Amino acid sequence: MCGEHPRDRAAGPTPFEEGLAALGTGRRRLLQLGGGLAFSTALGAAGAQAAVAPGVHRDRRVYVLVTDGCRPDEIDSGLTPNLQALRDGGLRYARASSLPIMETIPNHVMMMSGVRPDRSGVPANAIYDRAARTVRDLDRPSDLRADTVLERARRQGLRTGTVLSKEYLYGIFGTRATARWEPAPIIPVSEHAPDVFTMNAALAMLADLDPHLMFVNLGDIDRLGHSDLTGPLGLKALRRTALLATDTLIGRFVDTVKAAGHWERSLIIVLADHSMDWSRPDRVVSLAGPLAEDPLLAGKVEIADNGGADLLYWTGPARQREEAVRRMRRIAARVEGVESVHDRRASWLRLGPEAGDVVAFCEAGWRFSDPNPLTSNPIPGNHGHLATRPIPLFLAGGHPAVPRGRAVSRMGHTVDVAPTVASFLGLRGAPRGGWDGRALL
Repeated sequence: MCGEHPRDRAAGPTPFEEGLAALGTGRRRLLQLGGGLAFSTALGAAGAQAAVAPGVHRDRRVYVLVTDGCRPDEIDSGLTPNLQALRDGGLRYARASSLPIMETIPNHVMMMSGVRPDRSGVPANAIYDRAARTVRDLDRPSDLRADTVLERARRQGLRTGTVLSKEYLYGIFGTRATARWEPAPIIPVSEHAPDVFTMNAALAMLADLDPHLMFVNLGDIDRLGHSDLTGPLGLKALRRTALLATDTLIGRFVDTVKAAGHWERSLIIVLADHSMDWSRPDRVVSLAGPLAEDPLLAGKVEIADNGGADLLYWTGPARQREEAVRRMRRIAARVEGVESVHDRRASWLRLGPEAGDVVAFCEAGWRFSDPNPLTSNPIPGNHGHLATRPIPLFLAGGHPAVPRGRAVSRMGHTVDVAPTVASFLGLRGAPRGGWDGRALL
């Protein structure tokens, strides 16, 4: 049958262990800032900066705030007055969308790289690592093959900072920024730092390091949404609590930016990496069993479960791959709860070979649980499937380049953030082959 490989968290050091090792060996310097918060930087990086490149706007500031997992309709719920004020007072993209796979890691990578997964090497949260022969999260700096605006801005004389609440985001972005928050405390099960600590770190970085570009992930809306047992009932009690609390923290951030005198020179980009969908306990899709019943596929398919999406990997002989792909697609499409099944090479997906051979999306109100339908994915809130594409995306701030009170109907995507940042800051150059996104201003 299909191999049962849990996500590999034991092979090698965790991102935090590697970070501690870098501090212990002196490759990184620990900065103790306001409130005892820990930031680290490469030796000398927080002091003398590289000469500012010609045309770069050293006087401007960009703050990218990711309300992880937020749905666009939730901004009108009455629970997020600060987010609503930013949205309605700036430039709103009313048809904004996450991109496949609609998961946290790939869409944060698209935000900072401006390229799609077939160029960055990061198509999903979880992949089957053919070399290691295990399913694992893409949480290593070496997994990200693309350049990002974090180091692009740093090389051109600007200060950059990351304040990322989730362990795997801390891992994959590594030391690309001038300075990064060493997140704490980390909740063991959710593997993220609560938003109140994340925002305290963002405010401390704003006050003490004054980065030209700061990238912030607020994870509570997503994490509480995943575990909210009232979600399938339409109540979303934990979710509503998180929305209210996170919105209050964003209000604090805006007030601090204004008090520090940064508002008139700032661009604040607010968006989500994906939205959220909820499923009842009985609406579970598992492809492991049906695939294992096929004599060609039995024992030769691995599955990387990404909540609303399954990535299928053929591990048998290469000469049989095309037939195996046809069978996987045919079998998966017949399983109840599956919305669509695609050859990973489909041009619109742009996922790259790391995503395997076949991509399956579940229907709204369903979730994948592979390889074990009972234990692999018991949580009601999920994303990754097409129903979780819509996201909030709007540009605010006091800089004259930011339109006031304007909504546009053209599409906006997570991959558009990097070229927008680069254009606003006047950064030179673009990725080899150009941006996959476009500047939103």
